[in-house]
Amino acid sequence: MAVEIRVERGGAVWIVSVAVAQRGKRTEHRVTVSAADLERYGASDPADLVRRAFAFLLERESSTSILREFRITEIERYFPEFREAIQSSA
Repeated sequence: MAVEIRVERGGAVWIVSVAVAQRGKRTEHRVTVSAADLERYGASDPADLVRRAFAFLLERESSTSILREFRITEIERYFPEFREAIQSSA
């Protein structure tokens, strides 16, 4: 499995493009991260935060099940343990 990450600044937020190649399939995702999100999860770098978030997600579901576009905080709607897990993985 390969995960490629590219970060762009979009005003007050970062737009993180993620491409995942898994089992012969490639999916693309866009994750929005704000400065408040970095603080919430105890992170300083949006690329690192999203990389760890995708590691978390891919342990629980296939890349084809991950939303194509979402704000990083939306993960907690589906996985309430996300915040604690991501903070402890820093």
